[in-house]
Amino acid sequence: MLDRDDAQWLGRKPVVLGMIHLQPLPGTPFHREGSFPQILRTAVKSARALYDGGADGGLIQTVDRVYAPGEESDPARIAALSLITRAVTDVVGPDFRVGVQLMRNAVQASLAVAKVAGGVFVRAGAIVGATLTTHGMVEADPLAVMEYRKKIDAWNVKIIAEVESMHYTWFGGGKTVADVARAARQVGADAVSLCHPDEARVLKMIASVRAAAPGLPIILAGHTNHDNAARLLASPEGADGAFVGTCLEGDGWGSAIVADKVKAYMDIVHAGAR
Repeated sequence: MLDRDDAQWLGRKPVVLGMIHLQPLPGTPFHREGSFPQILRTAVKSARALYDGGADGGLIQTVDRVYAPGEESDPARIAALSLITRAVTDVVGPDFRVGVQLMRNAVQASLAVAKVAGGVFVRAGAIVGATLTTHGMVEADPLAVMEYRKKIDAWNVKIIAEVESMHYTWFGGGKTVADVARAARQVGADAVSLCHPDEARVLKMIASVRAAAPGLPIILAGHTNHDNAARLLASPEGADGAFVGTCLEGDGWGSAIVADKVKAYMDIVHAGAR
């Protein structure tokens, strides 16, 4: 099991993880019959574009429009994501970090897919506390997650936990982002992710988490683009990495990723990090 102060699994810093957004999968209400082959092809194309553009990895994320608030996930949905994950790992190099996220918070199922299909990390929408979403109250169950992680021997599959983002805000107040990050680390998270549209606020959150949980990797959960990457990611006060989505996609959110856009983003990050 990884020592909590050892972030070597991330590889070089800052680490850039592209978002591979999937259209609704089989077993979900808005899945379009017969669309799975195209969903698979687009995911593979996007993964290859990330790899060719120089990104460090990619997160395969379900976008099914409506979700159960807990661990529930249709077997067909899990099977489909497993096939996509394996197909993605087959077209990228061994150092490319493939992640899995079954939205909204099916962390155990995500761990299972990653373990079986070759992923190296998962993103947890809620690993501690609870957050109120449009799909209901999402309540974390870290004991169940860690028991299942142990059961399938998935300690090598790392967990990046949301602590403040468009997907998670501590319900009820009373805890700072640093408090939540420290709690996430305590229950077994290997890194945390956070974001906010306000750059100054993001940098303050990063500083507070670093002070409260030294050595814990911090990944930007969104709101990065070619204009702010140098400030939020490549500067000394910036994050250790970022999930990057819309600005890498060719035709707006949810479309295929374009290698030239990835390369341009990576050039900005590497130039600023020198």
